[in-house]
Amino acid sequence: QEHLVESGGDSVQTGGSLRLSCAASGNIVGFYCIAWFRQAPGKERQGVAAIRPGGGSTYYADFVGGRFTISQDYGKNTVYLQMSSLKPQDTAMYYCAADAYGADCSRLNENDFDYWGQGTQVTVSS
Repeated sequence: QEHLVESGGDSVQTGGSLRLSCAASGNIVGFYCIAWFRQAPGKERQGVAAIRPGGGSTYYADFVGGRFTISQDYGKNTVYLQMSSLKPQDTAMYYCAADAYGADCSRLNENDFDYWGQGTQVTVSS
């Protein structure tokens, strides 16, 4: 059973930056796709960004608008989400998820992911 542990969430002001980390218990190359999702109170969970550990391809939701960057560190078995120009509407619980069976990473569909972390809270104040 793989485990994912998120960290790096915090409270920041509008325009600020944060780097979220997702540490996997195993080798991330063993996953087909690792993604970040978020869920705000009263809203559905939505995909934010994804990366294919094997080839490094990345995918982003349209609302990211170039403000976030997903990356990986093989040596640390960790995937990062660097977020900048944060807005109050980015406030949410951010989750890391991993797929091991070859889903279409670009869809950012939560139903494609098999392993989930517990989440890390991001709060952006105006």
